[in-house]
Amino acid sequence: MTLLFNLQFSRWTFYKHLTPRKYTTLCQHNSTANLSHFVTLTSRQKDQIHLYVDTLLQWNKRMNLTAVKEVNEVMERHIEDSLAILPPLCDNYISHCSNSIDKLKLVDVGTGAGLPGVVLAIARPDWDVTLMESMNKRCVFLEHVVGVIGSTNVQIVRGRAESLGQDLCFREKFDIAVARAVAETRILAEYCLPLVRVGGMFIAAKGHDPEDEVKKAESAIKKMGASLLQVCSVESQSPYGQRTAVICLKDRPTPMKYPRGPGTPTKEPL
Repeated sequence: MTLLFNLQFSRWTFYKHLTPRKYTTLCQHNSTANLSHFVTLTSRQKDQIHLYVDTLLQWNKRMNLTAVKEVNEVMERHIEDSLAILPPLCDNYISHCSNSIDKLKLVDVGTGAGLPGVVLAIARPDWDVTLMESMNKRCVFLEHVVGVIGSTNVQIVRGRAESLGQDLCFREKFDIAVARAVAETRILAEYCLPLVRVGGMFIAAKGHDPEDEVKKAESAIKKMGASLLQVCSVESQSPYGQRTAVICLKDRPTPMKYPRGPGTPTKEPL
C-alpha cells in the first residue's frame, strides 16, 4: 500500500427514452440476478471484506464514514453494491478496450470510506487501485484500513479531482475510473474522464433511474473526449432493488482546459 498524503493538488435494464447515440448500447443481462457477488470471492477475500466492514463500523463511531450502522446493512448496501459493478466493468472492458482485464490501473474518484475502491482492490488483487479523496481524516482511515486488510495493491492520494486531472502524474494514466455516490454524472465526467487514458473507460454507479441525469451529461461526456457506451441496471441490494452503471468510453484526449479549477465543475456544470 502506498500513501501519498502531501501532494499539493490546489442486472441490466432497458431505458427506452434515452436518445441512442454512436457507441451507445442499452443492455439487459439476467444471468446473475438475485445472486450474491460476495459468495464468488475466495476465503481470503471474504476475510478481508469482513475486516474492512468491522474496521469501517468501528471508525464510524467517531467520524462520519457511512450512514449505515449494522454489519448486515453494510454487506447488502455497500459491499454487494460495489461488487455488482464488476461484471459490466469487465465485460465492457474486454469488448471495447482490451482482450485482457489483468493488471489494470483503476482510480476511485471521491472514494470516501473506500467504496467501491477498497472492495474492488480486494476482489481484483492483480489490479493497481488508486483511492482519491480530498478529506484528510478519511485518508487517515483509508491508510489504516488498507493496512488492516493487508492489501498491497492500493495507493491513497489526497487531493481534488480538478487538480489531479491537471497533474501529469495522474492525467490520462488510468485504464478505468469509477465513482459512486459523489455527484451527478455531468460533474463526474469532468472529474473522472481527464484521468482516463484514451481507449479506457469511466463508470459511474448511479441510482435506479438516471435517465434525465444521463441526458444532461451527454454534452459534458463529449467535451471530455468520450462517448456514452452503455447504461445498464445492476442487480444489487439498494432500496430500489437495483442500481445503474453509466459506462463511457474514452475516444480521444481530453482538452487541456479540462478539468476546470477546484469547485468550478460543481458551480458551473457543463
